[in-house]
Amino acid sequence: MKYKYMLDCETTAIDLVNMTLFFLVCLLDQQSWQTQIQGGSRQSPIDIRSSESVHDPQLTPLSISYDPSDCLQIWNNGYSFLVEFDDSKDNSVVSGGPLENHYKLKQFHFHWGAENNRGSEHTINSLVYPAELHLVHWNAEKFRTFDEAIFSENGLAVIGVFLKLGRKHDGLQKLVNALPAVKYKDSTVEFSNFNPSCMIPSCLDYWTYPGSLTTPPQTESVTWVIMKKPIEFGDDQLSAFRSLLFTPFGEKLENMVDNFRQQQPLMNRVVRATILQ
Repeated sequence: MKYKYMLDCETTAIDLVNMTLFFLVCLLDQQSWQTQIQGGSRQSPIDIRSSESVHDPQLTPLSISYDPSDCLQIWNNGYSFLVEFDDSKDNSVVSGGPLENHYKLKQFHFHWGAENNRGSEHTINSLVYPAELHLVHWNAEKFRTFDEAIFSENGLAVIGVFLKLGRKHDGLQKLVNALPAVKYKDSTVEFSNFNPSCMIPSCLDYWTYPGSLTTPPQTESVTWVIMKKPIEFGDDQLSAFRSLLFTPFGEKLENMVDNFRQQQPLMNRVVRATILQ
């Protein structure tokens, strides 16, 4: 997710303040963004307590449609590796469920641990998974650009998918094979014809709650959709994630592991569910 801003005649003072805030927050070091608790009331991630979630019969199944030809490149941004998509068209979108509008896919990325007993940002009844996938979408009906949506209520929708160790994930292997090319921070490689639908569980039950981005700028603009069922991937595939580096070429090597943020208080939020646990 390369955050780029273009100043034009429609840029407002609020836009400039938001941009300044964004770049200041992005100067936080690795430890700061992971542990700092912001002053907001809807920060992420959280521990989802299934017994305390509210079954909402009004929640419909998600409608997910991704076009593999929209896949552009992989980028190591120093927090994770991002697989970026062309969002100039309406080919890769999600709608339904808790979403009132359709949201375009911008990128997806993962969080994982140095050991198998940690890695996911969200947890279910304190159960931790070794990795978590985030598919990041923006509200293309209410906002002109992704950059505008980041700072706006209902601007983003993120689908979270847990990964557990088990059988090798055949669909994920193409991505794993490309990771050596983005070992270092700020490296990119062209990556095309990949359909992230292969990483969506066959069971589409989910929890949903209002939250924030878990990496800078940590804005409270996200509708989270956390899939109930995990997908499986192999030990070798997780090892490939751990072989990446937080640091640029030529600097001290720092393996990209434990790239998850600490959990935040639920406060007065309600977690809704498509099923009653």
